[in-house]
Amino acid sequence: MQAVGRMAGVSQVTVSRALSDPSKVSPETLARIHAAIAATGFVPNALAGALASHKSMLVSALVPSMTNIVYSSMLATFSEELRARGYQILLSETGFDAEQEAATVELHLSRRPDAILLTGVHHAPRTRKMLLGAGIPVVEVWDITETPIDLCVGFSHPASGHTMADFAVSAGYRTAVGFSAGDERARRRLAAFAERFSAQSGTPVPVKVTAVGGLAQGRAMLADVLDSGTFQGGLIACSSDVLAHGVLIEAAARNLTVPEDLAVIGFGDQDLAAAVEPPLTTIRVNREALGRSAASLVLARIRGEDPAHPVIGVGFSLIRRRSA
Repeated sequence: MQAVGRMAGVSQVTVSRALSDPSKVSPETLARIHAAIAATGFVPNALAGALASHKSMLVSALVPSMTNIVYSSMLATFSEELRARGYQILLSETGFDAEQEAATVELHLSRRPDAILLTGVHHAPRTRKMLLGAGIPVVEVWDITETPIDLCVGFSHPASGHTMADFAVSAGYRTAVGFSAGDERARRRLAAFAERFSAQSGTPVPVKVTAVGGLAQGRAMLADVLDSGTFQGGLIACSSDVLAHGVLIEAAARNLTVPEDLAVIGFGDQDLAAAVEPPLTTIRVNREALGRSAASLVLARIRGEDPAHPVIGVGFSLIRRRSA
């Protein structure tokens, strides 16, 4: 700052004031200071500024996967809303392991973020203890509970499973099998589907679980049930559109017709859902609205406000296409 001050013809105190509160510096002086900063490549020490102001202007976001569009599209809106208010996102991937999430939360809290976004509402006891003691806004997303750590924006996974089952039964399907990824939310969706479908159709629904819910796993799961003779046709309910896409690929490879030989329903309404052949029936969650609502709650908390509705349900809808 001394070098910037000398170049701009002002004191170090004026440079500091220009960085912390530009409104206290004349436009002409501010322009000279910014020109000097550009010439020197000076980067202000944000950590020192955070110690002085008690604000880091960082918001942490923890998601299971950065590459999964259901999280990345939500985060894009969340980040856009926060950037417009001068905040930046500190992003980390946690996978689906509660202890890995706890370790990542601890690391992020050491950076003193002004708020934190978590995915899901089920956390290790250590995670909850750290967050309750941190005294910063916390928003949990992609699930819903009436007893959040602080704030919550999401939807009911069991209710989405029930909606899938109600649709399947009303569409005339009487046999079904569930394909689920291994994460806790996916298992709850498919367990709710199986329970509801069995109750309404009188037919038990086996649920197959795979650790990773990718295309290859969708193909392998369909191949397994077909080769074992345990599936003779009906509906396959998948915990994600990617698994469902794998099922469609394997069905095509075996010259099976969808939905005549077997029907498929996914979850997430990813971009691929409408583009695959046949287009995929799926559950849509408004991810952009979810990210926007989460940002709104966090910003209100940062301003010291108590949101009228600290728990927001964004709901979901079933999108019917030709796969079922």
